[in-house]
Amino acid sequence: MIVFGSPSRYIQGAGVLSRLGQEVATYGDAAALVVDPIVLERYGAQMADSCAQAGVRLAAFPFAGECTDAEVQRLAGQVGHPRMIIAAGGGKCLDIGKALSHRLGLPMISIPTAASTDAPVSHNYVMYDSSHKLLEVRHLPRNPAQVIVDTQVIAEAPRHLFVAGVGDAIGKIYEVEACVNARGRNIFSANPALSALALARACHAILLDNADQALAAVDQHRPDDAFEAVVEATILMSGLAFESGGLSISHSMTRGLSSVPQYARTLHGLQVAYANLVQLRLEHRPDAEIQALIDFYGRCGLPRNLVELGGQPGPGDIRAIAAGTMTSPHINHFPHGLSIEDISDAMHWLESTRLAA
Repeated sequence: MIVFGSPSRYIQGAGVLSRLGQEVATYGDAAALVVDPIVLERYGAQMADSCAQAGVRLAAFPFAGECTDAEVQRLAGQVGHPRMIIAAGGGKCLDIGKALSHRLGLPMISIPTAASTDAPVSHNYVMYDSSHKLLEVRHLPRNPAQVIVDTQVIAEAPRHLFVAGVGDAIGKIYEVEACVNARGRNIFSANPALSALALARACHAILLDNADQALAAVDQHRPDDAFEAVVEATILMSGLAFESGGLSISHSMTRGLSSVPQYARTLHGLQVAYANLVQLRLEHRPDAEIQALIDFYGRCGLPRNLVELGGQPGPGDIRAIAAGTMTSPHINHFPHGLSIEDISDAMHWLESTRLAA
């Protein structure tokens, strides 16, 4: 069987944060807002006013910074009895909102404040232990009820976060295609949906056509049509594509890259961008195709090798990354079997080839 998951409602545009109240009022008259402190300072009054006008009581609870079970317990003891959970901020803030909504059995509303990943539409969330190490990936029983993306807010976020979002999304076409060809399973443990494959291909085309102009809009903090298209591609299309289409080598490599300190510190989307090039090499794609993606990376500021990702690899780093990659559950979503040596060879090729110069 196939399973295709998605938010019930996705709202995007400049200024849509002012519609928050009327959008969420259908879920009840009381909301708990889990929010990044900086986001609360900048946009808290606007969100509260919008909810008040719609008859929704909004109580804000600043996020402490790490998505742990202890933080979920702390928030659960403070929020009282809301009818919904709204989370506004970066990836970990959205994850803690998902974890809290899961614990309380309440609808989840995502308000991303940067387009750095496609996680806002996903039912996945990542938990960490008290030492800030990844503990496990958990799953909501369903995708967020709503995702509200104010593109003026996104345009005011740091440029490198937007670039990371492009890196996370541009390779979904390769991963979904590989998963389909390998008869793998998507994030719902079902067969990949053809709709997800179509979305992955559309996402890729939109980014190739619009990323340059969208980055210029970021520099001016002024969303335009190209910016809107890229935000929709990086958050909505990419998110629907990966969940319902499946992942492969590129996201498997984030497990290996995160095992080496100098690369673990880099943004998820930058890790995935580098790994896309490794996957293309493992697929034996033509040099010209890899070169075209490298040229796109050069224009966008995405890493084209490990040096650009985080620095010169040390002795044993490449093999350690390859070994960590092989532990991912997505590693078999590939048309043929792979070994640590295969991945290491592809990485060495990328570091030494003139294409990555």
